[in-house]
Amino acid sequence: MIQLRDITYVRLGTRDLEGATRYANDILGLEIAERSGRSVYFRSDAREHTLCYFDGDPGDHAVAFEVGTRAELDAAAAELERIGHPVHAGTRAECDLRKVHDFIAFDDPTGNRIELVWRPQMSGRGFRGTRDAGITGFSHIGLCTTDAARDEAFWTRVCNARASDHIGDAPLLRIGKIHHTLALFPTNRKGIQHINHQMADTDDIQRAYNFIRERKVPVVFGPGKHPTSSARFLYFEGPDGMVYEYSSGVCEIDDEAAWRSRQFEAAPRGFCKWGAKPDIKEFRS
Repeated sequence: MIQLRDITYVRLGTRDLEGATRYANDILGLEIAERSGRSVYFRSDAREHTLCYFDGDPGDHAVAFEVGTRAELDAAAAELERIGHPVHAGTRAECDLRKVHDFIAFDDPTGNRIELVWRPQMSGRGFRGTRDAGITGFSHIGLCTTDAARDEAFWTRVCNARASDHIGDAPLLRIGKIHHTLALFPTNRKGIQHINHQMADTDDIQRAYNFIRERKVPVVFGPGKHPTSSARFLYFEGPDGMVYEYSSGVCEIDDEAAWRSRQFEAAPRGFCKWGAKPDIKEFRS
Protein backbone atom coordinates (compact mmCIF):
# COMPACT_ATOMS: atom_id res chain seq x y z
CA MET A 1 0.00 0.00 0.00
CA ILE A 2 1.26 3.46 -0.92
CA GLN A 3 1.69 5.49 2.28
CA LEU A 4 0.76 9.12 1.60
CA ARG A 5 1.95 11.54 4.30
CA ASP A 6 0.25 14.80 3.30
CA ILE A 7 -0.98 16.84 0.37
CA THR A 8 1.86 19.05 -0.90
CA TYR A 9 0.88 21.38 -3.75
CA VAL A 10 -1.32 21.92 -6.77
CA ARG A 11 -0.23 23.00 -10.23
CA LEU A 12 -2.67 24.84 -12.52
CA GLY A 13 -2.24 25.90 -16.12
CA THR A 14 -3.61 29.27 -17.21
CA ARG A 15 -3.67 31.40 -20.37
CA ASP A 16 -3.56 34.57 -18.25
CA LEU A 17 -0.62 34.17 -15.90
CA GLU A 18 -0.60 37.79 -14.81
CA GLY A 19 -4.33 37.75 -14.07
CA ALA A 20 -4.04 34.52 -12.08
CA THR A 21 -1.07 35.97 -10.19
CA ARG A 22 -3.02 39.09 -9.23
CA TYR A 23 -5.91 36.93 -8.06
CA ALA A 24 -3.76 34.60 -5.93
CA ASN A 25 -1.90 37.55 -4.46
CA ASP A 26 -4.62 40.16 -4.01
CA ILE A 27 -7.82 38.13 -3.58
CA LEU A 28 -6.66 34.86 -2.03
CA GLY A 29 -4.02 36.63 0.04
CA LEU A 30 -1.17 34.23 -0.78
CA GLU A 31 2.48 35.22 -0.83
CA ILE A 32 4.48 35.14 -4.06
CA ALA A 33 7.43 32.86 -3.33
CA GLU A 34 9.07 33.03 -6.74
CA ARG A 35 8.56 34.04 -10.35
CA SER A 36 10.46 31.70 -12.64
CA GLY A 37 10.07 31.81 -16.39
CA ARG A 38 6.50 30.81 -17.21
CA SER A 39 5.57 29.89 -13.60
CA VAL A 40 4.63 31.75 -10.44
CA TYR A 41 4.83 30.01 -7.05
CA PHE A 42 2.72 30.91 -4.02
CA ARG A 43 3.10 30.19 -0.30
CA SER A 44 0.33 29.71 2.24
CA ASP A 45 2.26 28.15 5.12
CA ALA A 46 5.76 26.93 6.06
CA ARG A 47 6.27 25.09 2.77
CA GLU A 48 8.26 26.63 -0.09
CA HIS A 49 5.08 26.64 -2.17
CA THR A 50 1.61 25.10 -2.17
CA LEU A 51 0.23 26.55 -5.43
CA CYS A 52 1.86 27.06 -8.79
CA TYR A 53 0.22 28.79 -11.73
CA PHE A 54 2.01 28.21 -15.02
CA ASP A 55 1.49 29.39 -18.57
CA GLY A 56 -0.43 26.54 -20.20
CA ASP A 57 -3.73 24.81 -20.81
CA PRO A 58 -6.28 25.78 -18.10
CA GLY A 59 -7.34 22.13 -18.05
CA ASP A 60 -3.83 21.02 -17.08
CA HIS A 61 -4.06 20.28 -13.35
CA ALA A 62 -1.85 18.24 -11.04
CA VAL A 63 -1.92 17.55 -7.31
CA ALA A 64 1.03 16.25 -5.31
CA PHE A 65 1.24 14.08 -2.20
CA GLU A 66 4.35 13.47 -0.12
CA VAL A 67 5.83 10.05 0.61
CA GLY A 68 8.34 9.43 3.40
CA THR A 69 11.37 7.83 1.76
CA ARG A 70 13.03 7.20 -1.57
CA ALA A 71 12.36 3.48 -1.08
CA GLU A 72 8.64 4.22 -0.67
CA LEU A 73 8.68 6.32 -3.85
CA ASP A 74 10.34 3.49 -5.79
CA ALA A 75 7.92 0.94 -4.34
CA ALA A 76 4.96 3.15 -5.28
CA ALA A 77 6.22 3.40 -8.87
CA ALA A 78 6.58 -0.38 -9.10
CA GLU A 79 3.10 -1.00 -7.66
CA LEU A 80 1.45 1.55 -9.96
CA GLU A 81 3.10 0.03 -13.01
CA ARG A 82 2.05 -3.45 -11.86
CA ILE A 83 -1.64 -2.49 -11.67
CA GLY A 84 -1.64 -0.70 -15.02
CA HIS A 85 -0.91 2.96 -14.25
CA PRO A 86 2.09 4.06 -16.36
CA VAL A 87 4.55 6.09 -14.29
CA HIS A 88 6.67 9.04 -15.37
CA ALA A 89 9.86 9.53 -13.36
CA GLY A 90 10.63 13.21 -12.93
CA THR A 91 13.73 14.60 -14.59
CA ARG A 92 16.13 16.82 -12.66
CA ALA A 93 14.69 19.89 -14.40
CA GLU A 94 11.12 18.82 -13.57
CA CYS A 95 12.08 18.23 -9.94
CA ASP A 96 13.61 21.69 -9.76
CA LEU A 97 10.39 23.20 -11.15
CA ARG A 98 8.43 21.47 -8.36
CA LYS A 99 10.93 22.28 -5.58
CA VAL A 100 11.28 18.59 -4.65
CA HIS A 101 14.19 16.16 -4.42
CA ASP A 102 12.40 13.56 -6.57
CA PHE A 103 8.93 12.69 -7.83
CA ILE A 104 6.88 10.38 -10.01
CA ALA A 105 3.68 11.18 -11.88
CA PHE A 106 0.75 9.06 -13.04
CA ASP A 107 -2.97 9.32 -13.83
CA ASP A 108 -5.59 8.05 -11.41
CA PRO A 109 -8.50 5.99 -12.85
CA THR A 110 -10.43 9.14 -13.85
CA GLY A 111 -7.35 10.59 -15.57
CA ASN A 112 -6.38 13.14 -12.90
CA ARG A 113 -2.65 13.85 -12.86
CA ILE A 114 -1.17 12.81 -9.53
CA GLU A 115 2.40 13.42 -8.40
CA LEU A 116 4.10 11.62 -5.54
CA VAL A 117 7.00 13.63 -4.18
CA TRP A 118 9.93 12.98 -1.90
CA ARG A 119 11.53 15.72 0.19
CA PRO A 120 9.52 18.80 -0.85
CA GLN A 121 11.25 22.02 0.11
CA MET A 122 10.31 23.94 3.23
CA SER A 123 10.72 27.70 3.29
CA GLY A 124 12.71 28.42 6.44
CA ARG A 125 10.73 31.58 7.13
CA GLY A 126 7.20 32.42 8.16
CA PHE A 127 4.32 32.86 5.72
CA ARG A 128 3.61 36.53 5.02
CA GLY A 129 0.40 36.97 3.07
CA THR A 130 -0.28 40.14 1.14
CA ARG A 131 -3.21 40.94 3.44
CA ASP A 132 -4.44 39.85 6.86
CA ALA A 133 -6.67 37.09 5.45
CA GLY A 134 -6.15 34.71 8.36
CA ILE A 135 -4.80 31.87 6.23
CA THR A 136 -3.04 29.13 8.22
CA GLY A 137 -2.27 26.79 5.33
CA PHE A 138 -3.22 24.72 2.29
CA SER A 139 -5.37 21.85 3.53
CA HIS A 140 -7.28 19.81 0.93
CA ILE A 141 -8.71 19.53 -2.55
CA GLY A 142 -11.86 18.29 -4.18
CA LEU A 143 -11.03 16.02 -7.11
CA CYS A 144 -13.31 15.13 -10.00
CA THR A 145 -14.30 11.50 -10.49
CA THR A 146 -16.18 9.80 -13.29
CA ASP A 147 -16.75 6.72 -11.10
CA ALA A 148 -16.74 7.42 -7.37
CA ALA A 149 -16.77 3.79 -6.20
CA ARG A 150 -13.88 2.86 -8.50
CA ASP A 151 -11.79 5.86 -7.50
CA GLU A 152 -12.53 5.45 -3.79
CA ALA A 153 -11.24 1.88 -4.08
CA PHE A 154 -8.05 3.17 -5.71
CA TRP A 155 -7.35 5.73 -2.98
CA THR A 156 -8.25 3.40 -0.09
CA ARG A 157 -6.81 0.09 -1.36
CA VAL A 158 -3.82 1.14 -3.45
CA CYS A 159 -3.13 4.13 -1.18
CA ASN A 160 -3.68 4.60 2.54
CA ALA A 161 -6.65 7.00 2.43
CA ARG A 162 -9.66 6.23 4.63
CA ALA A 163 -13.27 7.34 4.17
CA SER A 164 -14.35 9.74 6.90
CA ASP A 165 -17.84 10.35 5.48
CA HIS A 166 -19.86 10.21 2.26
CA ILE A 167 -22.15 12.85 0.78
CA GLY A 168 -24.24 10.82 -1.62
CA ASP A 169 -21.63 8.84 -3.56
CA ALA A 170 -18.85 11.36 -2.85
CA PRO A 171 -16.27 10.08 -0.34
CA LEU A 172 -14.39 12.48 1.94
CA LEU A 173 -10.99 10.84 2.47
CA ARG A 174 -8.35 11.41 5.13
CA ILE A 175 -4.69 10.42 5.16
CA GLY A 176 -3.95 11.77 8.64
CA LYS A 177 -6.06 13.04 11.53
CA ILE A 178 -7.71 15.89 9.61
CA HIS A 179 -11.26 14.90 8.59
CA HIS A 180 -10.41 14.96 4.89
CA THR A 181 -7.47 15.79 2.67
CA LEU A 182 -9.13 14.63 -0.53
CA ALA A 183 -12.79 14.56 -1.57
CA LEU A 184 -14.00 12.84 -4.74
CA PHE A 185 -16.98 14.49 -6.45
CA PRO A 186 -18.85 12.66 -9.24
CA THR A 187 -18.97 14.57 -12.52
CA ASN A 188 -18.25 14.11 -16.23
CA ARG A 189 -14.69 15.44 -16.35
CA LYS A 190 -11.26 15.11 -14.83
CA GLY A 191 -9.44 17.82 -12.90
CA ILE A 192 -9.27 19.55 -9.55
CA GLN A 193 -12.78 20.52 -8.43
CA HIS A 194 -11.88 22.92 -5.59
CA ILE A 195 -8.87 24.03 -3.52
CA ASN A 196 -9.09 24.67 0.23
CA HIS A 197 -7.11 26.93 2.52
CA GLN A 198 -7.67 26.86 6.26
CA MET A 199 -8.35 30.05 8.19
CA ALA A 200 -7.62 30.83 11.84
CA ASP A 201 -11.25 31.25 12.95
CA THR A 202 -14.85 31.97 11.95
CA ASP A 203 -14.27 35.73 12.07
CA ASP A 204 -11.82 35.31 9.18
CA ILE A 205 -14.52 33.55 7.15
CA GLN A 206 -16.96 36.44 7.63
CA ARG A 207 -14.28 39.04 6.89
CA ALA A 208 -13.37 37.12 3.73
CA TYR A 209 -17.02 37.07 2.67
CA ASN A 210 -17.23 40.85 2.96
CA PHE A 211 -13.86 41.37 1.26
CA ILE A 212 -14.73 39.10 -1.67
CA ARG A 213 -18.22 40.52 -2.17
CA GLU A 214 -16.87 44.07 -2.19
CA ARG A 215 -14.53 43.10 -5.02
CA LYS A 216 -17.36 41.47 -6.97
CA VAL A 217 -15.82 37.99 -6.89
CA PRO A 218 -18.67 35.47 -7.32
CA VAL A 219 -19.48 33.63 -4.08
CA VAL A 220 -20.76 30.17 -5.02
CA PHE A 221 -21.51 28.69 -1.57
CA GLY A 222 -21.74 30.02 1.96
CA PRO A 223 -20.93 31.22 4.44
CA GLY A 224 -22.00 27.96 6.02
CA LYS A 225 -21.04 25.01 8.20
CA HIS A 226 -20.37 21.49 6.93
CA PRO A 227 -22.23 18.78 8.88
CA THR A 228 -19.47 16.33 7.96
CA SER A 229 -16.25 18.02 9.11
CA SER A 230 -17.86 20.75 11.28
CA ALA A 231 -15.86 23.34 9.31
CA ARG A 232 -17.26 26.81 8.70
CA PHE A 233 -16.74 27.61 5.05
CA LEU A 234 -16.89 29.98 2.10
CA TYR A 235 -16.53 28.97 -1.56
CA PHE A 236 -15.82 31.49 -4.31
CA GLU A 237 -14.81 31.55 -7.95
CA GLY A 238 -11.22 31.86 -9.15
CA PRO A 239 -9.39 32.07 -12.47
CA ASP A 240 -10.39 29.66 -15.25
CA GLY A 241 -13.46 28.49 -13.33
CA MET A 242 -11.51 27.04 -10.39
CA VAL A 243 -13.39 27.12 -7.09
CA TYR A 244 -11.50 28.16 -3.96
CA GLU A 245 -12.62 27.50 -0.40
CA TYR A 246 -11.74 29.08 2.92
CA SER A 247 -12.67 27.09 6.01
CA SER A 248 -11.97 26.94 9.73
CA GLY A 249 -12.67 24.54 12.58
CA VAL A 250 -12.31 21.28 10.68
CA CYS A 251 -12.51 18.31 13.03
CA GLU A 252 -9.74 15.78 13.63
CA ILE A 253 -10.21 12.04 13.99
CA ASP A 254 -8.06 10.82 16.86
CA ASP A 255 -9.48 7.33 17.33
CA GLU A 256 -9.11 5.43 14.05
CA ALA A 257 -10.56 2.24 15.51
CA ALA A 258 -13.72 3.91 16.79
CA TRP A 259 -14.54 6.14 13.81
CA ARG A 260 -17.20 4.96 11.38
CA SER A 261 -17.87 6.64 8.04
CA ARG A 262 -21.27 8.34 8.02
CA GLN A 263 -23.69 8.82 5.12
CA PHE A 264 -25.07 12.28 4.30
CA GLU A 265 -27.65 13.19 1.70
CA ALA A 266 -26.49 14.57 -1.67
CA ALA A 267 -28.59 17.66 -1.11
CA PRO A 268 -27.98 21.14 0.34
CA ARG A 269 -28.51 19.93 3.92
CA GLY A 270 -25.82 17.27 3.39
CA PHE A 271 -23.36 20.07 2.61
CA CYS A 272 -24.48 22.81 5.00
CA LYS A 273 -26.07 22.92 8.47
CA TRP A 274 -26.91 26.61 8.18
CA GLY A 275 -29.16 26.37 5.12
CA ALA A 276 -26.83 27.80 2.47
CA LYS A 277 -27.38 26.33 -0.99
CA PRO A 278 -24.42 25.63 -3.31
CA ASP A 279 -24.10 27.10 -6.79
CA ILE A 280 -21.46 24.49 -7.67
CA LYS A 281 -22.23 21.86 -10.29
CA GLU A 282 -20.74 18.93 -8.37
CA PHE A 283 -22.57 19.89 -5.17
CA ARG A 284 -26.03 20.11 -6.72
CA SER A 285 -28.24 17.01 -6.44
